[in-house]
Amino acid sequence: MTNSMTAFAQVKADNIIWEIRSLNHRYLDISFRMPESFRCIETSLRAIAKTQIFRGKLDCTLYVSNEESHSNLTLDEDLLAKLKDLQNLITKKVGALPTNNALDLLHWPGVIKEPQSGTFSQLETSKKLFGVGVKKLQVMRKNEGEELGHIVEEKLEQLASKVSDIRNTTPNILNEHQERLRSRVSELSLECDTGRLEQELVILANKSDIAEEIDRLDTHIREIRNTLRLGESIGRRLDFLMQELNREANTLSSKALSTGTTLSAVDMKVLIEQMREQIQNIE
Repeated sequence: MTNSMTAFAQVKADNIIWEIRSLNHRYLDISFRMPESFRCIETSLRAIAKTQIFRGKLDCTLYVSNEESHSNLTLDEDLLAKLKDLQNLITKKVGALPTNNALDLLHWPGVIKEPQSGTFSQLETSKKLFGVGVKKLQVMRKNEGEELGHIVEEKLEQLASKVSDIRNTTPNILNEHQERLRSRVSELSLECDTGRLEQELVILANKSDIAEEIDRLDTHIREIRNTLRLGESIGRRLDFLMQELNREANTLSSKALSTGTTLSAVDMKVLIEQMREQIQNIE
């Protein structure tokens, strides 16, 4: 079972809205944007997310609408006075001219007093609603993950077919290559130690033997199929297996005795890269 790391979910209740975005990430990284009066539940929210999500970057935004929020905005005049005193002190110490930009002062944390929110009822509603949002996000991640899994399996079938073709054609290619070498030697009309020639042909066969690489490719393909059926975070394991597949394909290409085998190895590397691109999105 595969889960995607990219998804979006929005849930609403009364005057509370949660928006949760999930993006690719190597680990689980959760960030929250919410009113300061709701920060006390952030630890609980993280615990809720971690019970269901294991990898990805989660951007969680909480919107709380209050009917009187705009009309009740006030300034903290004591804080403004302190900022003014500090500005004058800096000017006196270093000679820097004050900016006198009101917008800069308004951006200072705490200068604007917002209506109090974050009542016990709102906090509890926010936690429950966040849990609903995470479940909704997981449904979307699962649905997209299943599509990614189908794509990987399709590419894996094509890769397995390429490996099988190379396994079946390699013995004939090796025999034909050895026969060509024998024919070339006979065409040269040179006296040749038959035993030594056969030894050289055996050495050539050993250097060109790709049976071990083919076996390892088959093993990795089986392991990927088994991994795709696991009900856990599998993205890292799949990425590691892609590296192993690519390594064997490179070795196979370097040992190829025919153009056909070389081109098949190139096709294999293209398929592996296509799978890797999809796996980057898998949890």
